[in-house]
Amino acid sequence: MDSAFPKPRSGYTLPVFACAGAVAALRCLVHEGDRPATVTLDLLNPPQSAEIPINQLAPLPDGSVLAITHSDPGDNLDLTRHTPLWSVVAWGGDDQPEPIQLEGGEGIGRQVDRENAPAIYRYARDLITHNLTPLLPEGKTLRVTIILPEGRALGDRTSNAAFGVVDGLSLLGTSGISAPLSAPGQLDQSRAILQAKAAQYPHLVFCLGENGLDLAIKLGIEGDRRVKTANWLGPMLVEAGQLGVAGVLLLGYHGKLVKLAGGIFHTHHHVADGRQEILAACCTAVGAELPVIQSVLGAKTVEAGLEILRQQDEPLAQRVYQHMVDRIDERAAAYVYAHTAQPLTVGTMVFDRQRQIVAQSHLAKDLFDQVLVD
Repeated sequence: MDSAFPKPRSGYTLPVFACAGAVAALRCLVHEGDRPATVTLDLLNPPQSAEIPINQLAPLPDGSVLAITHSDPGDNLDLTRHTPLWSVVAWGGDDQPEPIQLEGGEGIGRQVDRENAPAIYRYARDLITHNLTPLLPEGKTLRVTIILPEGRALGDRTSNAAFGVVDGLSLLGTSGISAPLSAPGQLDQSRAILQAKAAQYPHLVFCLGENGLDLAIKLGIEGDRRVKTANWLGPMLVEAGQLGVAGVLLLGYHGKLVKLAGGIFHTHHHVADGRQEILAACCTAVGAELPVIQSVLGAKTVEAGLEILRQQDEPLAQRVYQHMVDRIDERAAAYVYAHTAQPLTVGTMVFDRQRQIVAQSHLAKDLFDQVLVD
């Protein structure tokens, strides 16, 4: 690996820091003199331990205990870096339905499609329950509240609203490890994976992240043909062209892949945006009326723009999205040829926040057949 890009450092996901704080607070709640500077957790996934520093710890006047940790996502371009997580632990009531009740406080987002339930997902709940249960005295119940003081402001800078989460961040993830997918050194590792797969298969599927990888399996795509690209779509497409790959199926969330229709081949929000502008340009290309174009341009998210189109004219929405995915194919193939002088067939399938396919290009239909499980 090029010495300019040393192996990127992994970090931990937000649920890990929330759990570490809860463990430290519970230990102090049980024994006031126990105020650990670090705690060791079982991450469950992967099956390994992690030692997490506790920045502050204090009993509160109401009898609860507050522990504060700070997020460390490793060598990632992550807006939650160093953000504080507060874990407040208190004894529960006798009528509490579960021994450990997990609640979302300020800065934890609300899931609008689940009756405003806190955006604390399964891995976070399992991790906290698993690590706190052995420390819970017999006959006692516990109430754990996770607070992200900066969560509401940070949430406004993400695409959470497109996935139905408002007023904060999610305790999201299926693993305790935050893999450095946006760090420059990760690109070299991703290229090595691509090289190995290109030697086996002429047709591959590029997925930006876990949503695409999971959906690919559900669609019947052969698992080993999947390549996780993170935000490095441009370099990975060029690498595929240089390796002589016959075709690449792009499978991703439309709010990310729409950038490629505008010639943006690094999809991290720190690098470039312009998604509503690109969607509005696609509306123009298929002859949408000016008021519709203006409404799409003014939408807060691409998902909101799509909803505007559907409300105005469902056939128009389909034409816009068909133009978008076909345009992505064209721009991607031209991008690869410009950098390699090699042809690469690219097809595009995009899904919405419910993981439903909303459009596929004409080339995607043929490529999809090539990557299905035999």
